[in-house]
Amino acid sequence: MKGPTVAAAFAALAGSAAAHGHRHGHEIFAQKRAETVEVCLPGCTTIYNVITGEPTLVQPAPTPSSSSSSTVVTTIAVPTTSEAPVLPTPNPVTCPTPGTYTVPATTITVSETTTVCVGTSTHLPPGTHTYGGVTTIVETATTVTAPVATVITSGTVVTSTIVNTEYVCPTPGTYTIGPITTTVTEETDVEYPVPTSYEPGTYTAPEQVITVTETNYVTYCPYTSSGLAAPEPTVPPPAPAPAPTSAPAVAPSPEPAAPSPQEIEESEETAVPSPRPSTGGTTLRGDTDHFGITYTPFEPSNGDCKSREAVEADIKTLADDGFSIIRVYSTDCNTLEYVGPAAKKYGIDLIVGVFVKNSGCSYDTPEIREQVDALAAWAEWDMVKLFVVGNEAIMNGFCSAEQLRQLIVSVKSKCSGYTGPYTIAETLNIWQQPDVPAAICDVIDITGANIHPYFNSEVVPETAGEFVAGQLDILRDICSGKDVINLESGWPTEGLCNGSACPGQQEQAAAIRSIRKSCGDKTVFFSLDNDMWKEPGACLCEQSWGARANFAS
Repeated sequence: MKGPTVAAAFAALAGSAAAHGHRHGHEIFAQKRAETVEVCLPGCTTIYNVITGEPTLVQPAPTPSSSSSSTVVTTIAVPTTSEAPVLPTPNPVTCPTPGTYTVPATTITVSETTTVCVGTSTHLPPGTHTYGGVTTIVETATTVTAPVATVITSGTVVTSTIVNTEYVCPTPGTYTIGPITTTVTEETDVEYPVPTSYEPGTYTAPEQVITVTETNYVTYCPYTSSGLAAPEPTVPPPAPAPAPTSAPAVAPSPEPAAPSPQEIEESEETAVPSPRPSTGGTTLRGDTDHFGITYTPFEPSNGDCKSREAVEADIKTLADDGFSIIRVYSTDCNTLEYVGPAAKKYGIDLIVGVFVKNSGCSYDTPEIREQVDALAAWAEWDMVKLFVVGNEAIMNGFCSAEQLRQLIVSVKSKCSGYTGPYTIAETLNIWQQPDVPAAICDVIDITGANIHPYFNSEVVPETAGEFVAGQLDILRDICSGKDVINLESGWPTEGLCNGSACPGQQEQAAAIRSIRKSCGDKTVFFSLDNDMWKEPGACLCEQSWGARANFAS
């Protein structure tokens, strides 16, 4: 293992009071609880190739002077080191005073597969929480060897290390190795290291121009493109459809919690598999005016994982209300173990998903590997009517279109027992970017989008269905010959007005009636309950999308 400069970069991330420009708008944060798993106790411990580094922040150029008639732009030098290979992890850059700064583009080449510590984060409500670590499922008593990322603090020096450790798991079960337990008194974002592998290739961090309005602002410049070889599309994709008369909904839509990271073994893909051909002509439609609904097994009040009994009660309610399909976003909070059997019991099908966040966009990203491997082992494919890879991953900058294509190909290879349709979930304006259909159309079977009429300022609740139907018509022309589906749609009951689109109980009821009438058989509604554990967001609406009352039988 190599890469002390990466460890130093994460040490800076863990040890600094960074003022991140983090957007909370329509993003969901949650934690994966460890209440239902055991903590595997170590038999013997072996530490090798420990990666360490002191926190190092890049010093910017001299402070920009203030002026009422012009803007001073400061260019920040991003240094590299010749002592060890540089890896594509975000570089911390400090801007000590208000002003406009330019961080130049950086390109690096990785010559061999390398595993290092990379920082990630999760949002915690008040209370005691366990997160991180490596989760593994064993069927017999066995000894597990796993790389565990650890943060060590000595005085004012923070270091990150990768420790390869042997653990004895004495009985069959699910074990979490090396988790972190912490108690917080108020809502906070916590950051922790994750073992992350980088394949050989060329990576680029694009130029970034930022305007700073506070002192000691810290920004991170992610590498967003990779020079790894990719297969050419087998069928030339169609040109993107023209923009609609009214602007599409471009704001991000509600997302579920990112699962906790996992990496059980150092297993790198040496070749990119060929994509399974998409099944042209695949259709997905409900028999009623409320086809599906999104579901996450979190307690609405605090974000804790629901019990098996609570999940089953929810699924029974959805079946009684006439839903034929449930969309789940990932595998965390016992989704497969609790939601799967309950859905089978009450005759409801599933749309399953692999959640992608900002720590990577490949199968070798630990939290992605955890989800894919769990789905492959679960293999209840007769219940699955659609497989969604990523939720607004391109829009949030977590994947390029080409990277998401490669992830779809990898998921198809790992979950080869599933032969049904695949899609992605992006907003329509992302689908209209030329590189997206060019990369994605030939590896999916249905064109999926999240269409929230509330985020178009010209829509009133009574015309929400007309808006959604129009967006689906535009979406239908993007991947020629493929059916479409609206994977998220709803209306908040609380929050700020977005032009003519105002939240409210009556407004939600009117919007959902309109969507049900126009295209409810092609829509997955968002969501079952209000989620008071979320942050309200810039729209002050994030907690208030629960629509259960609109479907009660």
